[in-house]
Amino acid sequence: MNLRRPPDDRDPSDAALVGAMELRDADAVGRLYDRHASRLLGLADRILGKTGEAEEVVQEVFLYAWRSASSFDPSRGSVLAWLLVATRSRAIDRLRARRPTVAAEPGGRDPLTDVPAAGDVEEGSAAREWETICRGAIGELPSEQRRVLELAYFEGLTHQEIAERTSTALGTVKTRIRLGLMKLRELMRPYWTRERDA
Repeated sequence: MNLRRPPDDRDPSDAALVGAMELRDADAVGRLYDRHASRLLGLADRILGKTGEAEEVVQEVFLYAWRSASSFDPSRGSVLAWLLVATRSRAIDRLRARRPTVAAEPGGRDPLTDVPAAGDVEEGSAAREWETICRGAIGELPSEQRRVLELAYFEGLTHQEIAERTSTALGTVKTRIRLGLMKLRELMRPYWTRERDA
């Protein structure tokens, strides 16, 4: 089913749409889907591979957003960040559920290499801009921090599994993840603020 609508300069902000979802405005969830489904699908595809599960994950995320709109806290980040975290969490849960059948890729992989093509030129341009911003921020991290974040967030490994895979002390892994996330937050803050104010 295609929920695409023509762009409207009067479209409400993401936060306003979440507020409308709290009041059970079904149109609001449709608009939010139109804006962000392709990014969420891209993230789920990168984590799960082209298994067909990514579409199910995105559906689950929007059902969660509909049911839990009141749990959104704008002080903790943008609506897109909230949806991305929910997508990542659900995709990782599915990955872990089938872990015995998943073989680790030798040498690792760049999790941002397979960004899905967007449905239209404007959305594709926005996705490429966002990818460039994310790549730039991740590229500024020290290699040790970047590696542990990739293992945690794109391969779904626990801190202990990362320590074993990288032959690094567990405390060091936790510190690298914390420092990497803090640095990413600072690097991305201007973009989240801009998106929230848009």
